[in-house]
Formats: sequence, C-alpha cells, structure tokens
Amino acid sequence: MRTFVFWTVTVVFITAISLAGWFALYVTTPVSGTAQVRVLIPRGAGVRRITKILGEKGIITDDVRFLVLVRLLDKVNKLRAGEFIIARGLTPLQVLQFLETAKPVSHLVTIPEGFTMEQIAQVFADRHWVDKEEFLRLCRKPSFIKKTGLTGKTLEGYLFPDTYALVRGEVNTEIIITMMVDNFKNVWKSLNKPDKLQWSRHELVTLASIVEKETGAATERATIAGVFYNRLRKGMRLQSDPTTIYGLAHFNGNLTRRDLQSKTPYNTYVIPGLPPGPICSPGRSALSAVLHPAKVPYYYFVAKNDGTHCFSTSLKQHNRAVRTYQKKRSNGQMHKK
Repeated sequence: MRTFVFWTVTVVFITAISLAGWFALYVTTPVSGTAQVRVLIPRGAGVRRITKILGEKGIITDDVRFLVLVRLLDKVNKLRAGEFIIARGLTPLQVLQFLETAKPVSHLVTIPEGFTMEQIAQVFADRHWVDKEEFLRLCRKPSFIKKTGLTGKTLEGYLFPDTYALVRGEVNTEIIITMMVDNFKNVWKSLNKPDKLQWSRHELVTLASIVEKETGAATERATIAGVFYNRLRKGMRLQSDPTTIYGLAHFNGNLTRRDLQSKTPYNTYVIPGLPPGPICSPGRSALSAVLHPAKVPYYYFVAKNDGTHCFSTSLKQHNRAVRTYQKKRSNGQMHKK
C-alpha cells in the first residue's frame, strides 16, 4: 500500500513539474521575429478572441496557455481595446503586460470650419471610421437627436469643426457624432455672451453658419454679422448665396438668376429673415461674431475676389462695387447683399 501511495505521489509530482515547465516555457519564450505589427483589438473582445487575433498576427502562439496566463494574473477585464503597434519578439507575459498598459494608436481627423453635415460624413467615411449613410441617418433621427440633448430636425450646424483624436476599436458612429455635439456644447458654453440674447441659440447658430460660409477672412466675420443684423432689423432679405445654394437639390457650381428665384426654405433672396436652420457647422470665430457683431453702417457687401469683401452703406455704392469687382461674372448671375 505504501509503495502504491509513493508511486502515485511521485507520478503526480512529476506531472505537476512537467506541466509547470511546459507552462513556464510558453510564458517566457518569445515568438521569433522583430518586425512591428499593427493589431486591432475590437471593443468588447473577449480573451479567446484577443488570443486568436494575436496568434493570427504572429505576436504569440495561439495556445490555451495564454488563456490560463490571463486568468492566473487576473487580467481578464484589464486588456485594453484599440489599435496597437506591437513588436514581435516579446514573450506572452510581455505581450500581456503591454496590452494592459500601452496607449492605443490615436488618429487625428480634422473637420474644417464651414463643412456641411454631408461633407463631414464623407470625411469620416473616406477614412473608414463610419458608414456615410448611417452617419447621416443618425444625424436626422429624432430619437438620437434628442439623446444628444438637442432639438431640431437634423444636427446640421452642431457637429463642431475641430481636430479629433480617434482610436480604432474604441469609437463608432454614435460615439463620433456625440463627441462632436458635446464639443459644440462646450464651446458654446465657453463663449462670452451678452447679458441679454434677443435670439435663440438655434437662430444664432443659423446666422453663424451663414457668416462662416460668406467669408474665409476671420477679420471680416464680425463686420458681416453686423451687416446681416442691420438688414434683419430693417426687414431686408439677407440675399445670401450660400443659403440659396444649400437649398438647391442639385448645384453645378454656377448660381444662376433662376436659382435665385427658386422657392426653397433656404433661399434668402425669396424668404424673409433666417432660413429654418444652419447651412454648415460654424467655428468658434463665427459663433463669437454673431454674439458680438461689429457696429457698422453697412447693408451690402460684395466679394473682391481675393478672399475679402467691399462693404457699402447704400445700394448705389454697392452697385458701383459690383461693377468694379464682378465684371467677369456672367450676365446670368447675381450677387447682391
């Protein structure tokens, strides 16, 4: 009986030692190679899926021992999602430590001021962050708009133009849109505002979007805002080309007299006051301009073809400026403010 017990204990001991050695050999043996590999760990991926991904990329050997290592070290819920640059030649233990502490690769995506909702969707789609149609669908979905804390028919104007640092596997379409809307709300909150606002936030963002589209010169924005306020107070139509273009179903780049006479909710040559909503996403400077417009005597402006404008106090002065700066424009086109 004692002999049986002795040999049983001996076999168990030898087996345990062998298993421990087998496990230790795996944990401390690096996979051959030194090249860096880009690895994407999807959000919500479990340990088994992570093990398979690492195995397919040649970072580790896809082995049950990696699963055991993760559980022994209590790292099941500590492995980060995202895109990583991992060098081959690490041991499984080093790979595990890397995934717990490394920062994912961050990609910068810049959305310029004055981009429309559709242009913004295209930028993200071109870089494979979103499906364009899904992006636009969410931007028009009432329940999602409500979820962002906004009201209105779309999120046009509220996708704040900025440079965004995005991590693969950590963001999706909803997160990106929410991030942009939150950015707008934070910027709006930070702006210095008059004690009393005579316009709603939606109206101010709408006017800011028009100012944004009318000029690329930051020094002119407050002046152009002042011109529009002057016209609104006097009951004059805004006569803004960008609003008219926004309302056209198909625009070929040539704004014609017929376009300016078209009856759309955004044609400010036809409708009084502001259009129903923003025509693009304005930046901080344009938002600030409508909150603090310049006190100017002007009611008109015309492009000087160098990125700036000539401002006029009367229609007579404006027509003279049009003849000066717009000689080369087609007879079928107009540009009055």
